[in-house]
Amino acid sequence: MPEETSVEQAASINDLHPKMRLEGQITRTELYGAFVDLGLERDGMIHISRLANRRINKVTDRVNVGDKVTVWVTDVDPDLGRIGLTMVEPPAVDWDEMAEGQVRTGKVVRIERYGAFVDLGAERPGLLHVKQMGEYVRTPNEVVKDGETVEVRILRLDRRKRQIDLTMDVAEEPDSTEEDEEDPFLSPMEVAFRQAQGRRSRRGAGRRSGGRSRDRDDMESIYRHALDGDR
Repeated sequence: MPEETSVEQAASINDLHPKMRLEGQITRTELYGAFVDLGLERDGMIHISRLANRRINKVTDRVNVGDKVTVWVTDVDPDLGRIGLTMVEPPAVDWDEMAEGQVRTGKVVRIERYGAFVDLGAERPGLLHVKQMGEYVRTPNEVVKDGETVEVRILRLDRRKRQIDLTMDVAEEPDSTEEDEEDPFLSPMEVAFRQAQGRRSRRGAGRRSGGRSRDRDDMESIYRHALDGDR
């Protein structure tokens, strides 16, 4: 869970920015959402889908006129006088702020036999599989403890499935797309031999790709059972 931010003050709509935490009062409810007096020149609006982190059938099941609420800014358009709000605290780190290869610090929030889940401040924790903890590590408890702060690198990022795969190898992987420069002192025969070796290596990698696909399927199964099962 992200750390709770303090309430901020704004004198004008121009002072607002996304994720800004404010307090206000419900002034009007509609079928699609509720309007909030923030003490500014225009009220903000909370869409019904942003009243809670679960499905709300009626706006008045969650808020009523006169209620004091804590909200966060989702978007703002000073020119049109629009202020979008949410009552669901946003994550400290958005999906578009993360990238594969990025090194981040997180907190171990759950340990399973196959790995550990690390909170990076994002919507969901990332999975640090035991295979990514070290070559000779057999169980996660050999390396990490619940509540421990660890440095990890984002190995894979799937925004559609909301999955983050992590590794403790924080060194950047070499770019495999770049071919090694040929030694200018190699003979034509030696150059041809090296190229042939490279082709055989790529064919071997292709035969092993089925195993990698199975590994990915296993990882997706882990996410479904471990994370979705908590709902």
